[in-house]
Amino acid sequence: MSGTPTGVSMTLGEIEDLANRALTHVGTTPANAAPLARAVAQAHGDGIPSHGLAYLPTYCEHVQCGKVVGDAQPAITRPKPSVLVADAANGFAHPAIDAGFTQLVPLAREHGIACLAVRNSYNCGVLGYHTGRLAEAGLIGLGFTNSPASIAPAGGKTPVVGTNPFSIAAPDGQGAAAILIDQSASVVAKSEIIQHSRRGEDIPEGWALDPDGNPTTDSDIALKGSMMPSGGYKGVGVAVLVELLAAAAAGATLGVDASPFSGTAGGPPATGQFFIAIDADTSSGGVFGKRLGGLVAAIEAQPDARVHGHRRRTAQREADANGVTIDQATLDRVDGIFA
Repeated sequence: MSGTPTGVSMTLGEIEDLANRALTHVGTTPANAAPLARAVAQAHGDGIPSHGLAYLPTYCEHVQCGKVVGDAQPAITRPKPSVLVADAANGFAHPAIDAGFTQLVPLAREHGIACLAVRNSYNCGVLGYHTGRLAEAGLIGLGFTNSPASIAPAGGKTPVVGTNPFSIAAPDGQGAAAILIDQSASVVAKSEIIQHSRRGEDIPEGWALDPDGNPTTDSDIALKGSMMPSGGYKGVGVAVLVELLAAAAAGATLGVDASPFSGTAGGPPATGQFFIAIDADTSSGGVFGKRLGGLVAAIEAQPDARVHGHRRRTAQREADANGVTIDQATLDRVDGIFA
C-alpha cells in the first residue's frame, strides 16, 4: 500500500487480503470469507467502490450480531434435471452462489439452459459480478436478487419491494462479457444513499421520497421513506418481476418481510437470488456470436455511444495496472473491525 494526496493506493490483491482477514476476524469461516473477499476486491476493480471496502464493516457487523451466520454451510439440491436450489443457511450469498455455479455451468452446457434458485441468503453485492462469471464461462447469464422493501407500489407510499437489481451478461467467446447490464429498479442503489447519510451529505433531488411520498434531498429522511423507482411505474414493474423470481420462485423471504441490510435490527434477512444460464449457441443455431457482434458494432459505430459493461472493463484494466485509491475514512472504518 502507498499513500496518495486523497487516500491510500492498494492493489486488488491487497484489498482481497484485507477483506479476508476482517471477515475471519469476526468469525466467518475461511471457506465463506474467501468468495466474499474476492467480490469485495472486484467491486473496486469494476469501479463500484460502494460495494467494496465501504461495505465491509457492515458485513462484519452482521456476522457479529447474527444477521449472517458466519459458519453456515450452503446445501445444493437438484429437484429436476436442469433446476438447482441452493440453501444459503442464512450465511453470505457468495459461498452458496459459488457452490451452485459449480453445477449450473455444466448443466446449462448439457441441457442448453439451467437455473439456480438461492434461498435463505443475504446481500449478494454487485449482481453483475455473478452474471459476468457465467459469461466468462461462455453462457448468457441472467441474475435477479431481491432486497428489503424500499420502493412503494405505483400510487402508494409504503415500500413493498426492494431496489431489486437484475443483470444480464453476454459472452464474447473469449472468456469475457461482450455486454453486461446491471441495474436496480430504483434510480440509484440504496447503498449510495446510505453512503451520503454516513457522510452527512444531501442527495440529489429525484433519488428518493420522504415517508409522505414527497421528494426529498435529506439522505436521513430518504432512508425512512422510499426509493424513487427508475422510470416511474415501469421501475416498480421491474422490482415486482425480480421479486417473483428471486423471492417467490426461489422460496426466499419477500422484501416486505425481510430485515434491513443495514443496521443490526432483526434476524437474518433470508432473501434470495435467481440465476438462469443459457447456452446461446444451442438456441441460436450457432449464430449467436455473429448476431452479438453485429449488435456491439452497431452501438460502437455511433460517436460517444457506450456498450453496457465496457466502462467496467476499462476500470478493471486501470485497476490491474495502477491499483485503486481507497479514501482514508473507509480504511479507518475497516481498521475499527480489528479494534
